[in-house]
Amino acid sequence: LSAGVAQAETLNELLRHSDAVTIHVPLVDETRGIINSERLAQLDDEAILLNFSRGAIVDEAAVIDALDKNALKAYICDFPSEKLRSHPKVTSLPHLGASTFEAEDNCAVMVAEHLKDYLEQGNVRHSVNFPEAVMPRGEGVRVTIANANVPNMVGQISTCLAKANLNIIDMLNKSQGDLAYTLVDVDQAIPQQTLDQLNAIDGVLRVRFMNGENNANR
Repeated sequence: LSAGVAQAETLNELLRHSDAVTIHVPLVDETRGIINSERLAQLDDEAILLNFSRGAIVDEAAVIDALDKNALKAYICDFPSEKLRSHPKVTSLPHLGASTFEAEDNCAVMVAEHLKDYLEQGNVRHSVNFPEAVMPRGEGVRVTIANANVPNMVGQISTCLAKANLNIIDMLNKSQGDLAYTLVDVDQAIPQQTLDQLNAIDGVLRVRFMNGENNANR
């Protein structure tokens, strides 16, 4: 942060010196109900509270009580419960942050870019059931192997490539649950026989190779 930005040592201290508080944190055990009656009491009665994270981060009953007692000027959120919607000091909006025109456009571009990166470079980004696996592309030929997450899989892959006199330039192995994914860059073209041998390893699900021009699946 810039030296000109005043930093608070505690959340209570921050609240005591704030006219408007906007919350942007994930909902985890440590943040659930973090804005409660004790924290609301730190605010000035002219303060405004905004919550665009998750509803459970704020104690709704405590907020309504503070509003009714004029201890809080207004509450703005995008979690429109029945009690909040009917309160005159609450502005509740639909929870549509991810569905704006800009967000939809950005999501479409991101999906296309990630799919292109997988097809051309073998990288896996933001997958639901595969590990995050991103390795910068260097020289040579890349092969990717999706396999069961079992011991000695990397050793078997390396041995198979070594038998074909292929030098490994770079390697990345990531796992998630029962699945693993390996990216390997080697110094020269991979013989079809070697690709067949990789595919024949017990537990291998798919082998892909790419040389920058022609990519293929096995």
